[in-house]
Amino acid sequence: MTELTKTPGKPGRFRKLVWGALIGEERDYTTGSIRLAVILLAIPMILEMCGESVFAVVDMFFVGKLGKEALATVLLTESVLSIIYSIAMGMSMAATALVARRVGEKNYGEAAHAGMQVILLAVVLSVILAVAGVSFAESILRAMGATPRMIAENIQYTKIMYGGNIVIMLLFLVNGIFRGAGDAAIAMHSLLISNVFNIILCPLLIYGFGPVPGLGIKGAAIATTIGRGIGVLYQMYRLFFRQGLLHFYAAQLNPHAELLWQTIKVGSTGAVQFLVTSGSWMFLAKLMSGFGVAPMAGYQVAIRLLIFFLLPAWGMSNAAATLVGQNLGAGQPERAEKSVWITAGYVTAFMLFVTLICYLFGDPIVSAVNKDVQVRQYATQTLRIVSLGYIFFGVEMVMLNAFNGAGDTRTPTAVYFVGYWIFQIPLAWWLSQHYIREPKGVFFAIVISQFVTTVLAYYLFKRGGWKKVKV
Repeated sequence: MTELTKTPGKPGRFRKLVWGALIGEERDYTTGSIRLAVILLAIPMILEMCGESVFAVVDMFFVGKLGKEALATVLLTESVLSIIYSIAMGMSMAATALVARRVGEKNYGEAAHAGMQVILLAVVLSVILAVAGVSFAESILRAMGATPRMIAENIQYTKIMYGGNIVIMLLFLVNGIFRGAGDAAIAMHSLLISNVFNIILCPLLIYGFGPVPGLGIKGAAIATTIGRGIGVLYQMYRLFFRQGLLHFYAAQLNPHAELLWQTIKVGSTGAVQFLVTSGSWMFLAKLMSGFGVAPMAGYQVAIRLLIFFLLPAWGMSNAAATLVGQNLGAGQPERAEKSVWITAGYVTAFMLFVTLICYLFGDPIVSAVNKDVQVRQYATQTLRIVSLGYIFFGVEMVMLNAFNGAGDTRTPTAVYFVGYWIFQIPLAWWLSQHYIREPKGVFFAIVISQFVTTVLAYYLFKRGGWKKVKV
């Protein structure tokens, strides 16, 4: 495994190192330059996160041409699918923490075994979610504020997305294994492959071409599921046939009580963590639905764009999580902490730049994905106001993902619960319903709550309890 040297002075050497990170060269991230480690891990992780977000943006772009009701259904379904995303991210978080800690200890056999046990648990959960999602799709959409027409015309989209949730689960989860091992490039490659197929299949199956009939919004669900499924097949190839640092084999799927229990402890709290955050966004979406279809669709369009712009910060925070896990495993807690501070500095600079872009060019950005005048008006307002809290979003992500990388998923869960459910939701309800009495009351509540959450995350990180966590 290649060790990281000091940041190279020659541009040619740096380009070579970056290229190595993109194609997946094995490196030891517990030695050498921390700044270089952050950059080399963050580049493929940022591209991976951007790749995941492209699914929603592509669906939003093509389905948007079918009308506001179809677009609103897709966006409401995406909001509810956040339950699946939350569980997948929680399991992925457990995989990253367990694998990174074992890799830091140079115990590669146990790292692979832990990863496979997480896959076993995730497959069982995905089957349960598929049955529940398909059975209660209509009730879910109705609870989220969908109109009877939206439900009647577009419910098949929701059923297909829930029925095929195993590809979402595995795509997130296996990428978490690769990230924990420091093989972030493989995670990036799987998302790239998935998106290529989704971008080709989405317009083909939605509108039809030649002998292929147009399936409308149903086609978008089929295209996305197939695209993700092909990405999962690539992951399986890299896991079992073209092996790298870790060696995986089918016998590791046999249930192992201790590893499963560790996975459940870390992964369940991680899933709850994301359920807390996604549940709060679902509540805000429900709050927005009370203002009508156009404000609801505009808000959802803007949130998807905001998430897209947040992904580089998310990728960098994932890099920090990997570095924390591996360096704690190597018995270097101070190096782990320094990794987080360096990453937070990079994220702050990036998010300041993005805030300026969103505020100054919000309207043309929204116009690129949606042409409806009313939807565009609300989306632009959302983008400009919520982006004011971007720096807080970024720093909060890095700090809390450091806890996750250490295997302490409880602290971030508690922070998110306080920041979102105790503070953000009541404030959003009061501002939008009683004080401002407009949708922008929700947007201002998001910004204010992000500041509160970031301050709390900073305080707990400085206390340093995460350095003593055992996984």
